[in-house]
Amino acid sequence: MILSSENNTVALTTFFNKHNILLENEVVKAIEIPGEGNMNVVLRIITNTRTFIAKQSRPFVQKYQDIPAPIDRISVEHQFYKNIDKGSINRSFPKPLHFIPEHHMLIIEDLGYGDDMTSIYATRNISDKTTETLTQIASGIHSTSISKAFPENLELRKLNHQHIFVLPFLADNGFSLNSVQNGLLELAQPIKDHSSLKENITNLGNLYLKTGGVLLHGDYYPGSWLQQNKNVFVLDPEFSFMGPAEFDLGVMIAHLVMATGKKTMFNKVIDNYNLPINTTLVKAFAGSEIIRRIIGLAQLPLQRTIKEKQQLLNLATTWVLN
Repeated sequence: MILSSENNTVALTTFFNKHNILLENEVVKAIEIPGEGNMNVVLRIITNTRTFIAKQSRPFVQKYQDIPAPIDRISVEHQFYKNIDKGSINRSFPKPLHFIPEHHMLIIEDLGYGDDMTSIYATRNISDKTTETLTQIASGIHSTSISKAFPENLELRKLNHQHIFVLPFLADNGFSLNSVQNGLLELAQPIKDHSSLKENITNLGNLYLKTGGVLLHGDYYPGSWLQQNKNVFVLDPEFSFMGPAEFDLGVMIAHLVMATGKKTMFNKVIDNYNLPINTTLVKAFAGSEIIRRIIGLAQLPLQRTIKEKQQLLNLATTWVLN
């Protein structure tokens, strides 16, 4: 079964019945797209009694289908949910309901209608309470005890490694920065020419590719955070692996700084984090994330002037070289 918004409800009912997902007399009535998925096909399945979410991975990135991606990443997400299921933070994630490995499909709880938190790039604001909650969730992920060997997820990390630590720093990576914003190429050039900076970035990338440490979400940014009334949930842990906690925190802080323009977000996160942490390494990972989001392929809905982006790149450079 290939998941698609064009799927026939009768065919879906037959498929889900075959895999013991539906209840007695339950039938699929409709399907919806709950939000724009970057990596996977994601559908809201509406039956005559309930709703649930079906996710399926493909051998490519769903949003950029010319970029290959390991198809078994959905099993990593499944393992992540299984490992946090008995922890104190499981209420902050959707519950896994079924896994169909031969179809690379995961069925999870539908948390209902809400918006991801990418809106903070436009509002330039996030409440202290929400920041504290997200930091505490990160602490909970990182303190999770792993019952058995967690997947290395190395192939997906290699893909991510290229986009974070390699491609943005190449002299010619085929990405037209001035088509994003006039003057962006000129901003990027000093970064691409900075040998000490690139050496530190290479070292960070090597650390990212090492396996060992704590359980990470692996993509801890506003696109993975769901706001529903006063509740905050975290989604999409397919980039998860065992690694340095500083990576998750660095990515989180980078996006909070880019959204608000306030470097004080660093202390707000660190002050609410409950575990020992190397703050110098957090800053370095945060800096690398800011750089790749401004001059790399994975652009954000970040409407900022060239001057504002220059200020962000200056801060990021300082943090990486710190």
